[in-house]
Amino acid sequence: MIAFNFDYYEPVKIEDATGLYRNIKKDGKTPIYLSGGTEIITLGRLNLIKPDAVIDIKKIPECHQFRMDQHHLIVGAATRLNEFENNNSFPLLSSVTKEIADHTSNNSITLGGNICGQIFYREAVLPFLLADSICITARISGLRKRNINEMFNQHLLLEEGELLVSLATKKEYVESNSISIKIRQQWNTGYPLITVAALNKDGYIRFAFSGLCPFPFRSEPMEEVLNNHNLSMRERIGAALPLIPGPILNDVEGSSEYRLFVLENTLTTILKKLGGE
Repeated sequence: MIAFNFDYYEPVKIEDATGLYRNIKKDGKTPIYLSGGTEIITLGRLNLIKPDAVIDIKKIPECHQFRMDQHHLIVGAATRLNEFENNNSFPLLSSVTKEIADHTSNNSITLGGNICGQIFYREAVLPFLLADSICITARISGLRKRNINEMFNQHLLLEEGELLVSLATKKEYVESNSISIKIRQQWNTGYPLITVAALNKDGYIRFAFSGLCPFPFRSEPMEEVLNNHNLSMRERIGAALPLIPGPILNDVEGSSEYRLFVLENTLTTILKKLGGE
């Protein structure tokens, strides 16, 4: 149970959602967009957030797209994670999202909710970072499109009131050889010790990580070293570790030293499986 009251809205158009946000903000209140709602409920129960108004985007058609056009796979922000397991249009995305939580939870968690959430794992973003996907967002002034690698820096850089509508990924990336490995300290579901996703594009392997630092990331400097075939695999991995762009997590899931040990083994496995030896 959430121990505070809030206004609840269910717009059916993008412009209605962004307009509601602007007007509620003008009234001095705190609005929040809702997609799946699992994190909002959790944080609300802990009194970590207390919005005055919730704008539910689930009835907006553009936020529910899951289709392949001539060149792109279009996925709406309100798409539930279980849908990716049932529809394997983007194998890497399916591989990552089915491991985020158990089947019941994945039936409530949405793509946008995971990517824009406050919990620092946010694993659903990894395939899109690797695939140079395009974020379609909405503001009062209308829609805009940007490469996700230009607007994701530890978190998705949205303006006040800006709404993530969908993501578009080129077919060539969707169909590329890829792999995702999630290592947990215990149990079969739950938060990762680390998750590493990788995609081989034209012989060059891209890497993205969750659970290693307090934010998910893709590191092009690490990729350059890991794809340097003038070095042995062991030398490449050793040279990549100092390029990790943040502090290594040290928590109940595992120590920073153990995370690095697991990372080395995981990178070795991925390089061998994707032809990066």
